[in-house]
Amino acid sequence: MRDLVLHAIRSAITALFFLVALPALAEEPMRFDKEPLLIQTAAGKTLHFTVEVAVTPDQRAHGLMFRKTMGDDAGMIFDFGEPRRVAMWMENTFLPLDMLFADDTGTIRHIKENATPYSRDIIDSMSPVKYVVELNAGIVDKFGIKVGDRIMSATTTKVK
Repeated sequence: MRDLVLHAIRSAITALFFLVALPALAEEPMRFDKEPLLIQTAAGKTLHFTVEVAVTPDQRAHGLMFRKTMGDDAGMIFDFGEPRRVAMWMENTFLPLDMLFADDTGTIRHIKENATPYSRDIIDSMSPVKYVVELNAGIVDKFGIKVGDRIMSATTTKVK
């Protein structure tokens, strides 16, 4: 009987540990490489950002979730490897974001401005894209970024 009680106590403590520890671990920041990213606008502006690079499935799934701040000239580029239709969402994302959906040439094909934090609504690329760039909400409007503008970075210029 004593062994059963000890086993039950150990099981309860283990369960309690996972209930407390797993949410904390989920919020641990994932590590991403960084690189410069330029946006060439049709109006002739060159905009400079430093973006984190999400290339692995785990990195793409995590993205900017749980971030509470991001620099004005910061963002993230998601590289999906091959052009495809992409669906994004904002669950567990605290920051409102502008999303640029770009094809394999870096040409922006679709823009979602001011994506709502915590939303589970699907944000569709609307066509096959290879890259998604996430920037702070308001950047698109502030700098006049439009469909047809071009993103350039080490990620977008790799040999295909």
